[in-house]
Amino acid sequence: MIDLIVRRARVIGSDSNALVDISVDNGRFTAIIPSAIDAAAAEDSGAAQARTTIDAGGALISAPFVEPHVHLDATLTAGEPRWNESGTLWEGIACWTERKPLLTRDDVVARSEEVLRWYAANGALHVRSHVDVTDPDLVALDALLEVRDRVRDVIGLQLVAFPQEGICSFPQGAELLEEAARRGVDAIGAIPHFEDTREDGVRSVEIAIDIAERYGLQVDAHCDEIDDEQSRFIEVLATQAHRTGLRDRVTASHTTAMGSYNAAYSYKLQRIIARSGINIVCNPIVNLHLQGRFDSYPKRRGLTQVKELLAAGVNVAFGHDDIMDPWYPMGTANPISVAFVGAHATQLTSPAEVAECFRMITDRPAAVLGLSAEYGIAVGRPASFVILPAADPFDVIRRQVRPTHVVAHGALIATAPAAVSTLRWPGRDVEEINFVRKQDAVDWAAG
Repeated sequence: MIDLIVRRARVIGSDSNALVDISVDNGRFTAIIPSAIDAAAAEDSGAAQARTTIDAGGALISAPFVEPHVHLDATLTAGEPRWNESGTLWEGIACWTERKPLLTRDDVVARSEEVLRWYAANGALHVRSHVDVTDPDLVALDALLEVRDRVRDVIGLQLVAFPQEGICSFPQGAELLEEAARRGVDAIGAIPHFEDTREDGVRSVEIAIDIAERYGLQVDAHCDEIDDEQSRFIEVLATQAHRTGLRDRVTASHTTAMGSYNAAYSYKLQRIIARSGINIVCNPIVNLHLQGRFDSYPKRRGLTQVKELLAAGVNVAFGHDDIMDPWYPMGTANPISVAFVGAHATQLTSPAEVAECFRMITDRPAAVLGLSAEYGIAVGRPASFVILPAADPFDVIRRQVRPTHVVAHGALIATAPAAVSTLRWPGRDVEEINFVRKQDAVDWAAG
C-alpha cells in the first residue's frame, strides 16, 4: 500500500482533457497513468491502493505556488509603533527603523510562522524571504534561520540577506552582509537606489556580487524601487551578472523606475537584461500601492516593464512583497490575488497572457529560486502540489480559485471546500452559483 493516490486529475501544462491517476510514495511522485473510467471500479480491480485517496473529479493539479519575494521579518507589524500615513516607501522604512529595536527572537518566529501557515493554506510551498541585516545583533536573521529549519517539511524557505538601510551608507553594512553569508543565508541582497550617492550604489552592487561569488550564493537585489527615471542600477546589476557568469543566479526585484524610462533607453536596457540572463520580480500589489505617491496627475503606475521584458525573453515572476507591515497594511499571502492584480496592472489580459500570469506564480518564480530540477508534476520529483477546481489557468485567475487540497512532500496538509453560493432567484429553482461559465463546466465534465 502506497501513501497517496489522486484520481481523475488534469495536469496543468499537459493535455487539459486527459484525466490521470497520480501515485505518491515516500514523498515523491511514483506514477502518472491514464485514469480508469470509473474510480470505484479501479479500486475493485486491484489497482494500486493508498492510505489516502483523493478524487479530483476532473480538477486541475499544479505544482505548488512559489513566493519569490516577501519580508517575513516585518510581516504583521503594521501600525507598530505607528502607521505609515503617507503610504510612501520612505515613511515605511522610517516606521520599520523605529520598530526594529523592538524585535525579539520570539516575536519574529511567531509572526513569520503565522504568515507561512497562511502561505501553506493558500498552496504556496516555496517562499523566498528577505530579512533585514542592518542590525548589529542580527536578531531577525537568527530567528528566520531557525524558522527555515522548523518548516522544512512543509515549506522550502530561502533567506536573502537584505541591507534595508544600505551597504555603503550604513555603519559596517558590508561586514554585516558577509556575516549573514557566514551564518547560512541563501542569497545576498542590495538596495543601490537607497545608498547616499550613485557611486555608493554601484559599489554596493559590486560588494553584493563579490560576497555571493565567494560564498557560492545567489543574488537578489532590491533594484530601482523608486519613481526616479534617473535611477538606473539595473544596468549595473545585469552587467555584473553577465560578466561574472552568475547570470540566472541573479534577480532584480521591483525595478519600478523602469516604468518611467524613455523608449530609447528601454530598448537598450531590454537587450542588456536579456543578454545577462537575470530574473526580474515584479510585486504588482505593493508596487501599485507605494509608487507614484509624489505624482499629481497623470499618476504613474510604478511598475516595471513586465510585458516588454517577457517579449524580450526575460524570466519575470510576481511576488507579494509585504503583508500587513509598515509598507502595506493588507495582504493574505495568496499568490492568486497577486496574479489577479498583476494581470490588470500590467495589462496582461488576453487569455494567453492571463495564463502567463499563472506561470508567474508557479514555474517562473521556481526558476528564480533555482528549483527547476525539484519542481513540477513528474515521476521522481517531490510530491508537492495543489488541486484547483477550475477549467484552466485562465479560469483559476479569473475566479481566484482556492486550492481544495494542498499536498507537501506527499502529505495532505490543507483542504478547503470549493467556493459555492446558494442563490434564490425569482422564477428559478434554488441553485448553486460558482461563477463558472456554462461552456467551461461542459468542457470540464467532458474531461
